[in-house]
Amino acid sequence: MTPEEVGRHAESLPGVRRKGTAARPAWYVDDRLVVRLADPTTVVVRVPLGRREQLLEEFPDTFGVPPRMEAHHKVEAYLDHADADAVRRAIELAWEMQRR
Repeated sequence: MTPEEVGRHAESLPGVRRKGTAARPAWYVDDRLVVRLADPTTVVVRVPLGRREQLLEEFPDTFGVPPRMEAHHKVEAYLDHADADAVRRAIELAWEMQRR
């Protein structure tokens, strides 16, 4: 999966808008973070904590949680070897959680 594909999927969801910079684009709904590019091969996705564990168990090569994110509703997706459907689902979970 590419950063461009992440952006296209995020922007296909109602109300999602791109913000951030050219180097670190981010997508928000109702001014709440859905997903942002951390580096060329990693995105950070906001997900409910209860669903985060499920994503980690089902797709250990796609998702990870570095120590600095353990207390937050976030997961990293490693695009260079990600399951694209799993990343899209995580973005949808984030969108559902962040809508007002």
